[in-house]
Amino acid sequence: MEKVLDVKGVYFGYNKKYVLENVNLTIFRGDFLGIVGPNGSAKSTLIKIILGILKPQKGTVVLLDSPIERFNQWNRIGYIPQRVGNFNPAFPATVEEIVGANLYSQMGFLKFLNKKHKIKIREALDVVNMSGYGNHLIGNLSGGEQQKVFIARTLISNPEIIFMDEPLVGVDTQSQEQFYRLMEKLNRELGITLVMVSHDIGVITDKANRVA
Repeated sequence: MEKVLDVKGVYFGYNKKYVLENVNLTIFRGDFLGIVGPNGSAKSTLIKIILGILKPQKGTVVLLDSPIERFNQWNRIGYIPQRVGNFNPAFPATVEEIVGANLYSQMGFLKFLNKKHKIKIREALDVVNMSGYGNHLIGNLSGGEQQKVFIARTLISNPEIIFMDEPLVGVDTQSQEQFYRLMEKLNRELGITLVMVSHDIGVITDKANRVA
């Protein structure tokens, strides 16, 4: 099995007190891994270390065969943080503009989306069952719908791995079920490796194929 992430002996702390001690974690291509634990158990801190946002005091992180301090292929990685939604209804951005924002990093901010880009946006929205919402204002959507839009924005870069940090906070039960069905589709049909932080051990244990 191909390793896509290898964390070895990681320690991290604040004010000389460790919140992570001797963490070891291996993720293989095609995994749907749930990282579980109560609030305050440094799950989000671990994700930030894996993504190079924080630097561990000890230990190593190798992402897609590259030490994290030298990793630069961020188009291969997707990240969905906590509470990406909750936009004010007056926020003047459409769903198409939000999803297409990830394309500007590839084409430059002074250029405009062409027909090919807009087809790609529609395809990403279709994957998350949000076809026909391109012209809707993001602030007029429900929390679950906003979450789908941000998943589409992540998908537009064709990531191999998607990291999610408590993506279902504030999302209603029906939208959570839709979210997990979508994750199953991304994982099983599109072959995307998923890593999801959650405090809900009961649900994530049922949905993910591995739990840490």
